[in-house]
Amino acid sequence: MLKLKDAKIMTAMVTPFDANGQVDPNQTVILVEYLLANGTEGLIVGGTTGEASTLTKQEKVDLYQHVVEIVNGRVPIIAGTGTNNTAETIAFTQEVAQIPGIDAALVVVPYYNKPNQAGLYAHFEKIASVASLPILLYNVPSRTGVSLTTETTIALAKLPNIIGIKECGGVEMMSEIIANTESSFLVYSGEDALSLPTRLIGGTGVISVASHVLGNEMQQMYQAYNQGDLKEAGRVHRGLLPKMATCFMVSSPAPVKMLLNHAGIQVGGLRLPMVACTDEESVMILNKMNQSNDS
Repeated sequence: MLKLKDAKIMTAMVTPFDANGQVDPNQTVILVEYLLANGTEGLIVGGTTGEASTLTKQEKVDLYQHVVEIVNGRVPIIAGTGTNNTAETIAFTQEVAQIPGIDAALVVVPYYNKPNQAGLYAHFEKIASVASLPILLYNVPSRTGVSLTTETTIALAKLPNIIGIKECGGVEMMSEIIANTESSFLVYSGEDALSLPTRLIGGTGVISVASHVLGNEMQQMYQAYNQGDLKEAGRVHRGLLPKMATCFMVSSPAPVKMLLNHAGIQVGGLRLPMVACTDEESVMILNKMNQSNDS
C-alpha cells in the first residue's frame, strides 16, 4: 500500500447515486476500480466533491465502510468528518475512526459561523487533541467564507495529530506553509490548476476533482517531473489547464459527474440544491474537452 506521503494524486471522489437519488453501492465499486486503474493514488471520500453536505451521517459511515472494503488496503483513504460544530466534528471523527482502513480525517474550516483565527485554532486544536485519526486540515475560503491564515496553519502544524493541509489559498500561501513547517507536514493543493506548481515549490501533490477524467495525463505530468524532465512536465501541464478549467465550467461536481456518465461510468445525478448539467451545458463541456484534445 502507498503511504499517504507517497500519494501525490488524491481524487476527491464523487458519490454515485442511483435513479432514486440513493447512494449506489454497485456503482461505487465500478467508480473506485476505474479511478485506481486510471491514475488515482488515494481517495478522499465524503468531501465537497462527494456532496457530503447532502449525505446523512449514516450514509457517510456506510459509504466509508464500503470504500474501505473495495480498496482493501491498495491506496490511502481519507474520510471527510468536518462540520461547523466542534463537538459534532469530534463525535463523528471518533465514529469514523472505528472503521479499519481509514487513514486520516479531512476536517474543513468551519463554514457559516465565520470564527476568527483564535476560534479556528481552538477548533482544530480541540479536535486534534482527542481524535483517534490523524487530521488533514481543509482550507477552502471560497466555500467556507473564512480562511486559515498561514500563521494559524503553521501553528497548527506543530500539533502532533495534525499531519497536513488541503490548501485552496494559492501558491503564495502554500509556499509560506511549506517553508515554515516540518518536511513531514503534507501540503496538498486543492486547486487542479496548481498540480504542477505545488510540486515545484515542495508540496506533496494535489487533491483533485479533474483526476476523475484526467488521472492518466496527470500521472504523465508527475512522472516527467519525477524524472527531472521539467520541460515535458510543463508541456503536459499547459495542455491540461483548459481541460481542468472545463471541469469547473458550472458548479462542481456537476461537470465531472456528467463526463463520467458520458464515459460509461454511471454515477448518476446530484442531490438538491445541486443540479445536473443542462443539455446545453453538457454539449459545451464535451466540446471544450474535445477542443483541448485536438489542440
